[in-house]
Amino acid sequence: MKHITIIGAGSFGTAMAVVLGNKNYPVTMWAREDHVAEGINSKHVNPEYISDVTLPKSVSSTSDIVNALKDAEMVLFATPSHAIRDVAGKVKPYLSGSEIVVTVSKGIEKDTLMTPTQILADVLEGTLLEDQIGVLTGPSHAEEVGHFKPTTVVASAYSKRAAQQIQETFLSKMFRVYLNYDITGAEIGGALKNIMAIAAGIVDGADLGDNAKAALMTRGLHEMKRMGTSLGASQDTFSGLTGMGDLIVTCTSRHSRNRFVGYSIGQGKSLDEIISGMNMVAEGVKTAESVHQWAEKNSVEMPITEAVYRILFEGVNPKDAVDKLMSRNAKNEIMI
Repeated sequence: MKHITIIGAGSFGTAMAVVLGNKNYPVTMWAREDHVAEGINSKHVNPEYISDVTLPKSVSSTSDIVNALKDAEMVLFATPSHAIRDVAGKVKPYLSGSEIVVTVSKGIEKDTLMTPTQILADVLEGTLLEDQIGVLTGPSHAEEVGHFKPTTVVASAYSKRAAQQIQETFLSKMFRVYLNYDITGAEIGGALKNIMAIAAGIVDGADLGDNAKAALMTRGLHEMKRMGTSLGASQDTFSGLTGMGDLIVTCTSRHSRNRFVGYSIGQGKSLDEIISGMNMVAEGVKTAESVHQWAEKNSVEMPITEAVYRILFEGVNPKDAVDKLMSRNAKNEIMI
């Protein structure tokens, strides 16, 4: 029986502990805050995130990273994407080198433009082989996973062996895991859908209508394909769970933090005002900055991403951004 360590006791780390604990795996969650670890150990409830979910008895927690990693056979990173590099550096000295390392983070690092698995491979080089690193991603809000609502995701890795081990470990009756060996496409889809969810939220918040939202999601999928194929991903991946699937749920769900940010902007609130009132991270904000940087560097046209970036970071009025999108030159739909 695998001993699994979850690095991060946020909402999705907690949901993953529920999935794994209900398969009777011994799970240790590393929490930054002592009171979170104490709450999990004493009451089997995370006091900060999805606190209406009871954790299985095989799940324990600690704020001591050394104790958290003791005897771990698999390490799951459930931190925001912008924190992975720092946290992986803290984890590295205590790895044996035999672990399978998985991330559930969705984003692209600013300046390096690396995906979460690329960051892990970079930081853990010399301790782990790239072939031991993978990702679990797809349409999977923690609030639903933790309550055993039917969920399907994708396991991908730099080796088939690691991807299959991830699939076997997480697969359960209500948490179905498919294999997809296109790790680039899986991570690009997971990152860019958050940008599109902010845009979808703006459409809803500004009451621009269902027609506009349908167009936004469809053209957003084209941008995901455009970036992904530029980086060597398969177009087919974006028709699957980590592309269209994740795009649908993040653009439409009441659980979506990124959609909430966009909706609030569409209602006239400032980004600073919105972020200061949230206790969870909306990955799309930082990802919009990174992807805009990538698009400019590589001269790739990504108009929705550019519009979101300018609204978030340059104070462009959402109505003006929409007007600019709608008045672009006539184009062929099929060309991406």
